[in-house]
Amino acid sequence: MVGLCSSIELNHSVANNKAALKRIQIAERNRLRNRVYRSGMRTLMKRCFSACEHYIAVPDDEARTQVTSSMGAAFSKIDKAVKKGAVHRNTGAHQKSRLSSAVKAALAHSEA
Repeated sequence: MVGLCSSIELNHSVANNKAALKRIQIAERNRLRNRVYRSGMRTLMKRCFSACEHYIAVPDDEARTQVTSSMGAAFSKIDKAVKKGAVHRNTGAHQKSRLSSAVKAALAHSEA
């Protein structure tokens, strides 16, 4: 029941009226939507971190381009997740800070 259960069992809900039942359904819908945003955000962050590690191991122009493009894609996804309310803005800022410091360290490591 990891990701395939998108609907709530209506017979087992604790709702006492229609409004409470509807709020349960809306909360479940929003939870699944937010999970998609957070998952995509984490995937692009991992891709950026792995690009940084690859660039430290093999510092060439192609790897450098990969680092900068993956950082831009991750920043965009984080901003979208914050805009949609999937993550708090401070969480988004914290993750962007983590990414930028990793990229900065990787780029500085190759130049030294």
